[in-house]
Amino acid sequence: MRYPLLSRIQQPGDVKKLLPEELPVLCSEIRSFLIESVSAIGGHLASNLGVVELTVALHRALVLPRDKIVFDVGHQCYTHKLLTGRRAGFAALRQKDGISGFPNPSESDCDAFIAGHGSTALSVAIGIARAKKLKNEPGKVVAVIGDGAFTGGMVYEGMNNIGMLNNLVVILNDNKMSISKNVGEIANYLTRLRTDPKYFHAKAQMETALESIPLLGSGVVRVLQGGKQMIRRGIYHSTMFEEMGFQYIGPVDGHDVIRLSQMFTNLQEQSAPLFIHVVTKKGKGFKPAEENPGEFHGVSAFDLNHITNPEVSPKDSFSTCFGSKLAELGATCKELCAITAAMKYGTGLQYFKHAHPERFFDVGMAEEHAVTFAGGLASQGLLPVVAIYSTFFQRAYDQMIHDICLMRLNVIFAVDRAGLVPNDGETHQGIYDPGFFSQMQVETYSPANYAELEYWLTELVRHPHGPRAIRYPRGEEKPAMAALGCSGDLYDFIDRKEDSRIVLVSYGAETEEALAAGDLLLQRGIHADCCKLLRIVPLPVNLCRDLSRYNTILFAEECVKDGGIGEQLCFALQQSGWQGRFLLHAVDNRHLLHANVPELRKDQALDAVSLMQSILNAQTVPPVPPAICEGDKNETSS
Repeated sequence: MRYPLLSRIQQPGDVKKLLPEELPVLCSEIRSFLIESVSAIGGHLASNLGVVELTVALHRALVLPRDKIVFDVGHQCYTHKLLTGRRAGFAALRQKDGISGFPNPSESDCDAFIAGHGSTALSVAIGIARAKKLKNEPGKVVAVIGDGAFTGGMVYEGMNNIGMLNNLVVILNDNKMSISKNVGEIANYLTRLRTDPKYFHAKAQMETALESIPLLGSGVVRVLQGGKQMIRRGIYHSTMFEEMGFQYIGPVDGHDVIRLSQMFTNLQEQSAPLFIHVVTKKGKGFKPAEENPGEFHGVSAFDLNHITNPEVSPKDSFSTCFGSKLAELGATCKELCAITAAMKYGTGLQYFKHAHPERFFDVGMAEEHAVTFAGGLASQGLLPVVAIYSTFFQRAYDQMIHDICLMRLNVIFAVDRAGLVPNDGETHQGIYDPGFFSQMQVETYSPANYAELEYWLTELVRHPHGPRAIRYPRGEEKPAMAALGCSGDLYDFIDRKEDSRIVLVSYGAETEEALAAGDLLLQRGIHADCCKLLRIVPLPVNLCRDLSRYNTILFAEECVKDGGIGEQLCFALQQSGWQGRFLLHAVDNRHLLHANVPELRKDQALDAVSLMQSILNAQTVPPVPPAICEGDKNETSS
């Protein structure tokens, strides 16, 4: 048997049946299993390798699902899933009908909360802990927060609201700080002393006895507490957390599973919220990930026998095309700056950083700050480009409105991972940005290939005129899209036929499916044109005029249906007097799978076969009255 101890973990609580001396062996087996699984199918690797011992120790001390573990960001939950009986699901991790790469309560009652975005765990944990108090329910609530999440302001908003929640434990998973040997040994000794149950009882008895002394007692307690805080400030900088109401413990070796287990067990009786500082090594146990944790954060499948650096942004991708072009433009445009939120490699901005380091800014996991910071730069005549994944731009919605759009500042939003995104499910889809950019009247461009991305990025940099966005999909361009080249126009008709009265309209990566649907219709003797939009906000001036010649218009987009570009085009056509049939295929965000893009498109009726079938069905159904858009699956909506 390859994993003898891990094989004994079939359900929550099974890890408690192991002997303490077996825990390091279990951790070694878990690491081997994770490396083998992720290398075969892809996933988040370095972050999970760093928290194996921490997660095992928590499961030894807690009772799940009574106790709750809230992960921040959530992609480090693989060991948690193994310890709750989901080992078999790793064969299809992040794939259709497999287990999610993030915690998901619909998958297991041991998953407390969906967590795909950062800096949220503390607020969630406080809410759950407060609910337990209000409902008189037993159990601890543990928030596991990486040091990267502490760059997000929401963590500090939560820390200001902890009250006296003695059922709340916050664990700082610090995988960057190094501790010198001497300081580390002193801190370890004090941590062992302060996590002994006898310490809590002695501390409480001493304070009670001193406070009972008339006049002097309470003053002596304050002096002792002040001296204690001064010593801790010099040893491990704990004062900030204690002043916010926590009892601070640490730093603790995050890879000593036996000591961690003992500590968490000893801390079952707490009188205040606990803040435990745990030091770990990202990528622990896998040398390539230890040396390059950024490159091994989220990876596709790779060969363990021929390891290269699987950068999040591969050599051939929209991200690297964008990053390379921006670095080139930065050489001639000295006002150009680049901003990202802890996604230098993912957005391709490593090229800009290398070429123009003084104008590159990684603000950490703080999208709100990134956008407002860009506003400050723009107000002083600079030209900031904010490159963030579509799903994370949502976090800065207010800042985009208030700090950029109200003053119409010159800021370019580079929206990576736009549209349907594989594997990470509902938390990482890029399906909302067209809708909210249109609400803000932000000019938005959606190139379908590298040539269009390079051309329009250059145009946006050379001709600044207020806030604007350029959005592009994850991964590499498709051959069918590359063959289209770049016309420099705001929209293009592809293979236009004079006798055609049907047109399929789309933008970005989804154009590939519209073109394929047109080919399928032609095989059935039905002529259908294809129109590819480049600028989607605002809609090009003459678009409605050129579309009005068609009796049937099918619009397909990888964006939410309600408030998306399709609904806006339907309304614009109706306002222009067009009275044909409008078929709308867009994303139903009430159910989003973790699957690859072709599977997602098929599930959302955005694949070529579904588009073709919609046209075929429309040929046999009487047209609807004007001012009605027909939704996908032949449902109608106003």
